[in-house]
Amino acid sequence: MSQIALPLDWPEGSEERDFIVTAANEAIARHFQHWALWPVMATMLTGPRKSGRSLLGRIVAARTGGELIDPGEDTDEEEIFHAWNRAQGTRRPLIIVVDAPPPTWHIALPDLRSRMMATPVVTMPEPDAELAAMIIEKLCHLRGLAASPELIRYLVPRIERSFLGIHRAVDALDELALQRRQALTVPLARLALIALGVIDESRVGA
Repeated sequence: MSQIALPLDWPEGSEERDFIVTAANEAIARHFQHWALWPVMATMLTGPRKSGRSLLGRIVAARTGGELIDPGEDTDEEEIFHAWNRAQGTRRPLIIVVDAPPPTWHIALPDLRSRMMATPVVTMPEPDAELAAMIIEKLCHLRGLAASPELIRYLVPRIERSFLGIHRAVDALDELALQRRQALTVPLARLALIALGVIDESRVGA
């Protein structure tokens, strides 16, 4: 199992190469790969927390010379308005990370609201099994934990299939391994998932 860099020419050695692409989010990667063809030189990027949306936004902005606004809801509307206009003039992309696009994101400035309504929205999907496995591997590696293929195969079908669920599971594994001063094993993972309430202790063979 290995990490897949976004299919763009990121600078060698950049930690931003850590964005993982699988079939689950390949369409998102392709959208940003072909930014030069966008009719509107801006995109609103939404998706679950912990999904890598901010990381992807930084990657695209760094690679293309564009701008990133993150989070859009907490940014001054005049600033976003001018950034949107600037992106159209320079033909460099503007990426706006938001929890949800308008009308959920309430925009008071009429001129900005009309521009956002004309701006494409892409949404980071929840992970598939392949992406979940690779994120577990990456998070464990960042924490200095050795996650064997056997351990990952055990975790993927049992944890909540969401970015937040994956982070919670790895947090629980890390905490339990530290408490017990043990390496990661399937039995340890089972105890961590029981503590999280992800699996029932009474279930045989869980």
